[in-house]
Amino acid sequence: MIRVNLLRDKKDSIIERLSIKNFNNLSIINDIINLDDDRKSNQLLLDNSLSKVNNISKDIANLYKSGDSDKAGLLKHESKQLKENIKDLQIKQNEIEKNLNHLLYQVPNIPHRSVPVGETDVDNQIIKQVGILPERDKCNKPHWEIAKEYNLIDFDLGNKITGSGFPVYVNKGAKLQRSLVSFFLDKNINVGYTEYLPPHLVNEKSGFGTGQLPKFEDDLYKFSDENDLYLIPTAEVPITNLYRNLIFDQTDLPVKATAYTPCFRREAGSYGKDVRGLNRLHQFDKVEIVQIQHPDLSYDTLDEMVSHIEGILTDLELPYRIVRLCGGDLGFSSALTFDFEVYSAAQDRWLEVSSVSNFEDFQSNRLKLRFRDNDGKIKLCHTLNGSALALPRVLAAMLENNQSLDGIKIPEILHSYTGFSVIK
Repeated sequence: MIRVNLLRDKKDSIIERLSIKNFNNLSIINDIINLDDDRKSNQLLLDNSLSKVNNISKDIANLYKSGDSDKAGLLKHESKQLKENIKDLQIKQNEIEKNLNHLLYQVPNIPHRSVPVGETDVDNQIIKQVGILPERDKCNKPHWEIAKEYNLIDFDLGNKITGSGFPVYVNKGAKLQRSLVSFFLDKNINVGYTEYLPPHLVNEKSGFGTGQLPKFEDDLYKFSDENDLYLIPTAEVPITNLYRNLIFDQTDLPVKATAYTPCFRREAGSYGKDVRGLNRLHQFDKVEIVQIQHPDLSYDTLDEMVSHIEGILTDLELPYRIVRLCGGDLGFSSALTFDFEVYSAAQDRWLEVSSVSNFEDFQSNRLKLRFRDNDGKIKLCHTLNGSALALPRVLAAMLENNQSLDGIKIPEILHSYTGFSVIK
């Protein structure tokens, strides 16, 4: 959530930057500033009334001590009227803050100055490409055919027990999936991330904290009873919310966390060749990394996280490229995002397997996630997260790129996890 003071101080430049995210609703910005004026004015009246009541209470006590009960009675009547006025001011203040937050929740994060202008993924900037692309004629089977031929994934069975987009991993397919999870977690833990196993359901406060709510509620699986709960779309949500309403000492930063979870997304309106096999699922597995960092160091941390994910893909021997997202493709909460894509030989296309983002203080402002600096001042932290990694498309690329006459070759780094080097 954008800080209102920042919006006031840099209104014109913020509006200009937000336009590259296709946010051009100037009326919302003006309404936010006007509501904040009302909030400040009402708060001043409220504070003055509360102070006056406190002073009158002291005067009443002194008058009773001196025996002037008549004047004390008059002041008690005045105090009663003030307290009724205070209740009205408090109700008004709550309503103003509710309306102010409703507007602020609609405003996306401000893009970093390095984010390029563009509308769709075709406008994203390719920063780096690594690896030799396999020849198409040697990798002519897509992963959904390989999975069926080798009995690794049963898409029909998943459709039977749940519906489309919920695959069932079988035999060595299940073992390979579990091996990837363990490998990813081990890589993360080895560089200082603390592993968590969080709940797979979160409440509304958690969804608001990381920016999934209210904007993306339709994309989430929701359970309604006396308390609305949501299946997590990513481990980012429960992991980042571990630190909601906390104040760290500066020396505690950075905080580094990793977690494996299933992820659930409705993906409404998805259809066509882009959703075949593992390309787009309603339930999939992912290992996430999250960092809470000092604002002065968050972009160095972003580079560090990008380098870490590069190392994982290098170990998996997969061709990959790093892409800087343009404004039109940038997420609602993100200030800067780098996507990692692996090459799918049989499909002759690049598949996204990770997004690494710096949210700056956008999430922290919602989460009230702060730190105390060396001078004792309380400031907002910066939050970052990345997929390390999302499994479906990694697995798809591994199956397609490693086809041979002898079977599906497994990257050497995984042999100790799988117990086999080839799937025959």
